[in-house]
Amino acid sequence: MSARPRVAVIGTGGTISLDGRHSLDLYEYMEFGTRNDIDAIVGRFPEIADVADIEAVPFRLLPSSAVSAADWLDLVKLIHRLAEGPDAPDGFVVTHGTATLEETAYFLNLTLKIPQTVVVTGAQRPLNALGSDAGPNLLCAVRVAGAQETRGLGVLVVFNEEIHGARDVTKTSTNRLQTFQSRDLGVLGYVDADGRIALYAKPVRRHAPDVEFDVAGLKGLPRVDICMTYAGADGAAIRACAGAGAQAIVMASVAPGIVTPDQNDAIDDAQGDGIVIVQSTRAGSGRALRRTSMKERAIVAADNLIPQKARVLAMVGLTLTRDPEQLQTLFDTY
Repeated sequence: MSARPRVAVIGTGGTISLDGRHSLDLYEYMEFGTRNDIDAIVGRFPEIADVADIEAVPFRLLPSSAVSAADWLDLVKLIHRLAEGPDAPDGFVVTHGTATLEETAYFLNLTLKIPQTVVVTGAQRPLNALGSDAGPNLLCAVRVAGAQETRGLGVLVVFNEEIHGARDVTKTSTNRLQTFQSRDLGVLGYVDADGRIALYAKPVRRHAPDVEFDVAGLKGLPRVDICMTYAGADGAAIRACAGAGAQAIVMASVAPGIVTPDQNDAIDDAQGDGIVIVQSTRAGSGRALRRTSMKERAIVAADNLIPQKARVLAMVGLTLTRDPEQLQTLFDTY
């Protein structure tokens, strides 16, 4: 019997699935490149077979800008099915485009109910690019997914030899290899050059698999939109989102959590229609605290969740409740 862990690698597309036109095609490969399925990606890097027995699992071949809530629900269903089968792997790696990787990872962190470690990774440069990070990121992700010491940490993002928690990590640079950072709280650990996993912190907010959300059987998620505050912003975007059927609106407000007077008027109208308002900030770091005026108006504070992460939690939270105070408890917990 093999002493190596068994790791399922699920392919969803993204840069890590692409070959550019040539080795210096570092920014137009998305329009002109060739996409590879997960079997071909795994086959490019035979080194990962030295650290784990790999099962390549096809799922989607999408740019991450095309990933939707329907894809999230299908991905959760697939991972649960594989994790509960008779030949369940010891861990999972999900390869994903970097643009929305953090949102998919956080959704999985809120909804998966399996004991195995799930790691999300990707690449900033395509497979055949000079200096591609696809192979190193995939190798490190497999190592983390198969390691016993990473169990119980929730869904992880592994990139550039760093281990991040799904809740706090975000993409911070369009093209640089060190793009994923956990700005407020830092990395959980590293994948060392000798293959060892060095952990220095653990997430304390509630996370997979100890979660109360159940998305099994859902055909969709509640609509939640994001509106940004900027100098002179009026209420047009808020009213448009309300008209489109949003059940909640996340405000990417100016820090520390302030909107314009016109937006305040539109928020009042939206709340009158039963729409939940979540206050985040566009700063990318720091907490949006729930001031007295927000409590009086039943506006939910997003804590330090950036707007796109606050949207994910709001979507999942609305499957349980529409009460702003109960939603606030969820934001304080997760």
